[in-house]
Amino acid sequence: MHSTTFAFSAIFARKISYSVALAALFASSAQAHHEGHIDQNESIGDGADRNASVVSFEPIVITAPTANKALEVSLDPKKPQQPLPANDGASFLKNIPGVSVTRKGGTDGDPMFRGAAASRLNILLDGAHILGGCGGRMDPPTAYVFPESYDRVTLLKGPQSVIYGSGASAGSVLFERKRDEFGARAGAKATLALTAASFDRLDQYADIKAGNSDLYVQSVYSFAKSGDYEDGDGEKVHSKYERESVSAALGWTPDRNTLLEVSGIRSEAVAAYADRGMDGGAFDRENYAIKFDKSEIGKTLYEIKAQAYHNYIDHIMDNFSMRPNSGMGMVSNPDRKTEGGRLELTFLPADSLSLIAGADMEVNLHRGRSGAPQGSAMNPYDKNKFAKNVLFKDYGLFGELAWQADAENKLIVGARADAWEAEGKENALVAAGKKRDETLFAGFIRYEFGVLDNGLAYAGFGHSERAPDFWEVIKQSEKIASNYAAFNEIDPEKTNQFDIGFTYKSDRLQTFVSTFYNKATDYILIDAATRSIARNIDATTFGGEAGLDYRLSDSFKVSTSLAYTRGENDSDNKPLGQIPPFESRVGLDFDNGTFSAGAAWRYADAQTRYAKKQGNIVGQDIGSSKSFSIASLNVGYRLNKTAEIALGVDNLFDKTYAEFISKAGSNVAGYEQTKRINEPGRTVWLQARIALN
Repeated sequence: MHSTTFAFSAIFARKISYSVALAALFASSAQAHHEGHIDQNESIGDGADRNASVVSFEPIVITAPTANKALEVSLDPKKPQQPLPANDGASFLKNIPGVSVTRKGGTDGDPMFRGAAASRLNILLDGAHILGGCGGRMDPPTAYVFPESYDRVTLLKGPQSVIYGSGASAGSVLFERKRDEFGARAGAKATLALTAASFDRLDQYADIKAGNSDLYVQSVYSFAKSGDYEDGDGEKVHSKYERESVSAALGWTPDRNTLLEVSGIRSEAVAAYADRGMDGGAFDRENYAIKFDKSEIGKTLYEIKAQAYHNYIDHIMDNFSMRPNSGMGMVSNPDRKTEGGRLELTFLPADSLSLIAGADMEVNLHRGRSGAPQGSAMNPYDKNKFAKNVLFKDYGLFGELAWQADAENKLIVGARADAWEAEGKENALVAAGKKRDETLFAGFIRYEFGVLDNGLAYAGFGHSERAPDFWEVIKQSEKIASNYAAFNEIDPEKTNQFDIGFTYKSDRLQTFVSTFYNKATDYILIDAATRSIARNIDATTFGGEAGLDYRLSDSFKVSTSLAYTRGENDSDNKPLGQIPPFESRVGLDFDNGTFSAGAAWRYADAQTRYAKKQGNIVGQDIGSSKSFSIASLNVGYRLNKTAEIALGVDNLFDKTYAEFISKAGSNVAGYEQTKRINEPGRTVWLQARIALN
C-alpha cells in the first residue's frame, strides 16, 4: 500500500468494525427470543421516531429481479447474493441476465453486456465517470467499485437513454447512493457486514450515518482480501488480492427538496493476475465531488441537478511483488485524471409532458512512466517523470422528452450531441502532436403501451456514435505497425438498434422479455491475428434476455432467467469475436420471514462460434469452449429485526470449468498454465449482516 496515513486509518477502522459487528451481533442474538416472527412486509416508518429496526431482509439473490420498467434492471447491492457476495463491481453485475465477466484473476474482471464491453458500456459512480489506467485493462472502471457502499445499481439497456454520457451503445450502469432523511430529531443508523469464505477470503463493511433535518454525515469503510483460489481439480490460480476503501460525505438539507453534498473517496488495492506477466502492485483512487439538487421548484421548471467531480487513478504493474521472479524487475506506472460536471434540468410544461435537458463535460488525461523497482541503483521508476500520452475532451448537450398520452400509453424521445477531441502528447509515438475532433450524435424513440391488466410492452429504435477510447487509439493500424497508429486511422463507431420487449407483474407472477437487433457500421474490432491492430468493420448482433419469478406460495418462489446473443462480423464474413454463449439460471427459494433457504443452478452452453484472435480491447477469442452447469445452495436465518446470517456453498460439486470469454492462462512460476483461467472450485462462505436505525 502506498499511503501510510491511509493504511493506518483503514486498519483502525477495520478493528472498530470488527468490534462493533461482534458486539452488535451478540446484542441482537440476546434479543432474538423477544422479537418473535418478523413480518417480511413490515414498514419502517420515519427513522427519527422509532426504535432499532430495518427493512425486512430479502432472500439471497441468484438472478436479477425481473424488471417492471422498460429496458431497466435494478439491484440492491446491500442484499446477499449467490455466487459469493461480490467484492468488486464486475462480480456484482454477473447476476444480471446478459452480463458476462472476463476472468483475469481473483478480482477486477471486465464486465460486458450482450457481448459489448469497455466504453460501449458506460460505468457511472454516483453520477461521475471513472476510467482506468492500464493499457491492458488490468483496472477497468469496476475495479474501483466497492458495491456495498452504494444503495442501488441500475442497468439501462441499449442506446435508449442520452443523459448519461456519449458512446453507451450497449447501455449504462449506474452505481448510486440515496439520500437519507432523519426527520426533525437527530438520529443515526449503521449497517455492518462480515463475510468469511474458502481460500482465506475475508470481507468487512461498515456504513455509518448520522444527521437531523438540516445536516447529515456518512462514512463508509470496505475491506476485502483473498488468497489464491483453487479450481475444481485443486489447482491453485494466481489470484490473491487485498482491497480497502474509505469514503465520507457531508450533506446540507435546509428543506426536504434541497440537497448540497460534498464527498470524498480514497481506495487502495493490490491484486495478482493469472493471465499476464505482471501483477497489480497498486490500484489507488482519489475522488472528490460536489452535488446540488433542488426539486419542486415550480410548475414549469421542476428540478435542478448539478454536479462536479474529480477522479484520479494511480496504478502500478510489476513482475516481482506478488510472484516469483529470478530475472530483471520491471515496473509500469500509468495514471489518469478525469474531471467533469453536469447540469440537468427537469421541466413539467404540462400534466402529460416532462422534459429532461442539460449539458455535461469531461476532460481526462492519461500519463505513464516505467523503470526498475523503487530503490534500484539504475533507473528506478519513481524517479522518472510522468510522460503524457493522450488528452481527451468531451462536451455534450442532451434532452429527453416524455409524453404520457394516457394511463397506458407513453412516448419517449431523446437526442444528444457531443463535441469530442483527442490530442496525442509527447509519449504517444506516431500520434504525438496530432489532434482529432469529432461531432457525435445520438438519439432514440420508444413507445410504451399497456397490455393485459398489469403488463407493459415497448418498442424502440436508438442510434449512438462512439469515439475510439484510449485502449483503441493506442493500437497499431492496418497501415502502420506502430503503437498509437490507430489514433487517426479508425473512425467513430455507429450503432443502430431496435429494442422490443414486454414486462408483466401480478400478485404471484413477474416476468419480462427483452430483445434487440443491432446493426453497427465502423465497429471497432481488435484483431491480433498478426499484430494487435484496431480496424473498422460492419457488424450485426441480436438476441435478448428473459426472466420469470413465480411465487408458489407465501414462502416458496421459483425464478429463472436466460440470455443469448449472436454476433456476426459482416465485413469478414465470420462470427463476431467475444460473444458469450447461451446461458440460463434457475433458482428455488424458501422464506418464512425467519428462516430462508435456496438452491441455484446455472448452465452455460458450449460456444463453437468464435473468431480466433479477434475481439475487443478486453480480450480476443481463444477458441471454442465447453458447456458447463453449476449448482449452489444457501441458507439464512434472521436473528431479529436487525441481524441475519447466511451460509452458502458455490459450485457444490467442485466442477472445473472456465467461461468462454475468460482470458488465457499465463505461465506463472509455481502455477499450472491452463488454456483459459478456470473459475473457483467449491467455495463455502458465511456472511453476517446487521442494520441498526
